[in-house]
Amino acid sequence: MVSRVMVTGAAGRIGRAVLALLAEHGIEANALVLADPGDLAARLVIEGDAAEEKSVRAALDGADAVIHLAAIPTPERNTPAEVFTTNTRATFTVLEEAGQAGVRHVALASSWGVTGLPWTSVEDPHPAYVPVDEAMPSQVEDAYGLSKQADELTARMMARRHGMSVVCLRYPFVGGFDERLRTYAARLTAEPALGARDLWTYLEVQDAARAALLALDVTLPGAHTVHLCAPEIIVPYETEDLLRRFHPTTRLLRPLPGRTAPVDLTTARRLLGFTARNLLD
Repeated sequence: MVSRVMVTGAAGRIGRAVLALLAEHGIEANALVLADPGDLAARLVIEGDAAEEKSVRAALDGADAVIHLAAIPTPERNTPAEVFTTNTRATFTVLEEAGQAGVRHVALASSWGVTGLPWTSVEDPHPAYVPVDEAMPSQVEDAYGLSKQADELTARMMARRHGMSVVCLRYPFVGGFDERLRTYAARLTAEPALGARDLWTYLEVQDAARAALLALDVTLPGAHTVHLCAPEIIVPYETEDLLRRFHPTTRLLRPLPGRTAPVDLTTARRLLGFTARNLLD
């Protein structure tokens, strides 16, 4: 079990949940944030950019594991060059500095965006098959999705370079049982077409944090990609009915009864021992 974890993006939605979970388990946390909000549950808070070596080194003080969450989270509010270079440089810097510091366990926030479905310019994109797994070919044509693909490649290289275990967590839409998830569910229930690119998947933020902590227990060296989501879709409709309506050309590899999420969660269960517990009712 790790004893001190450096968390980048610690002031964000998942970051705060991670800090709370670490405290609950008696694990010390170092936080790396662009600006200290003054209320983080961490023994050490470093203000700095995850792409800056000096800041990362300071934040790694005594850490034996890393949870890297810091990133520009969409391609929509920054230029493509800003999104790609910011995200990929931060991941390279964090993993290289962590490896040089002797860290051998890293959880890295990847994204459903690596599929390319959320932000492709194709008007009506479809996955090649469902349930989607980690091997499905990507349709990425946006800078954010590409940055996450590059992050996963960086993780593979750093795992070889430093003998690390790096788990790349492909998070879907993440929120708490507050206005965010419930508003999202209501919007997609009223207009299910709005959820078609994300296959109506979601993950509650405490589950997102728990997956990150479980990733630090993986002892198998190398880089591992893992799709995460709740086992059921967020809308009150039959999954196969939605797929027939919105993804008629997608191959159904196996039955998806009821509201089963059309994502293969085998790797999450096998590698992490993870199944989402917190489902939106």
